Amino acid sequence: MLSMIQSYRLPSKPQFPGVNESFGITVENLTSLRDTWLHNFNWEQEQALINQLNHYTINLPPLQIHFIHHKSAHPNSIPILLLHGWPGSFLEFIPLIQPLISDPKTPFDIIIPSLPGFAFSSSPPGNWTLDDTARLFNTLMTDILGYETYAVHGTSHGVPVGFTLYDEFNKSVRAAHFVFMPFYPVDGGWIDKNGVVLSELERFELERAEEWGREGNGYFVIQSTKPNTVGLAMYDNPVGQLAWIGEKYIDWSDPNAGNMNPSLLTTNEILRAVSLYYLTNTFNSAIYTYAQDPGAWESQYRRARTDAPMLVSFFKYNVGFWPREIMETVGNLTLYRNHEFGGNFAGLDNPAALVGDLREIAKYW
Repeated sequence: MLSMIQSYRLPSKPQFPGVNESFGITVENLTSLRDTWLHNFNWEQEQALINQLNHYTINLPPLQIHFIHHKSAHPNSIPILLLHGWPGSFLEFIPLIQPLISDPKTPFDIIIPSLPGFAFSSSPPGNWTLDDTARLFNTLMTDILGYETYAVHGTSHGVPVGFTLYDEFNKSVRAAHFVFMPFYPVDGGWIDKNGVVLSELERFELERAEEWGREGNGYFVIQSTKPNTVGLAMYDNPVGQLAWIGEKYIDWSDPNAGNMNPSLLTTNEILRAVSLYYLTNTFNSAIYTYAQDPGAWESQYRRARTDAPMLVSFFKYNVGFWPREIMETVGNLTLYRNHEFGGNFAGLDNPAALVGDLREIAKYW
């Protein structure tokens, strides 16, 4: 991998001066990331950290599923299924494990599966949907691990999976927490038409989401329609994958990420994430998730068939926004909280706040 990174040629200066970051990652940022990857990143050290986790794989036909399982030493622990999305992985939940399993007042058992086609989980067949993933993960939790009931947390593509579990497997899921929703966001026109009053922070989140809708969703279109094109272009191309994925980590995170508490989202985290995609050869299979199930993101809001509590946390620089008034129509909303710091990768951007909100689940257990 390092030899390919070393030999990859990048322009020495911007080829289109004056173009800002709304057009994608800049040559300066990519060059800096590439140089750090070469000279200040130690994959063996990262691998040693990953190997400290409790990894398992299980055959759940038709797939081989990888998951991490850490149990609390304290009694009456709450099993919680943590579901990542793209371009994330189980790595973004590492900062949550020890705080959640170690608190004797609200102990959790942590289960973190890799979505099909991600990391060490095998790739699904062509007709696979995220509903199929939900069914598989419920089998993992109930039949394999023996939990009669459990909680679920989802981000990005983990949210449609988590919401399906909350909705369809409602005898097993006793609580759900989301930092995104499986529905297309509302816009300012809807807000004004319905007389919804937003706080200053919520107004910022709305405008941020609208900006993403105008300028930031190009990847979504191509990954939903032509995944092979970008997948083959990036195949065996670590710097290309760094540009494609690294841009998302930069753009979807708090601008102060890595520079101040409580953020843990540093350059090292970005390089570790991209290294995992490259070394497991899952860039293509992971982005194919978008094309396999284009209906995963719904245009019509609907209420889940359960009265189990639903908790929602939004972080300032996320790329979607849904007001409380909408959230109250899709589930039994018991927590609606907006955080001044963080973004799409809350487990890295603001893990302390995310842990605090997940602990709220204990109130309803």
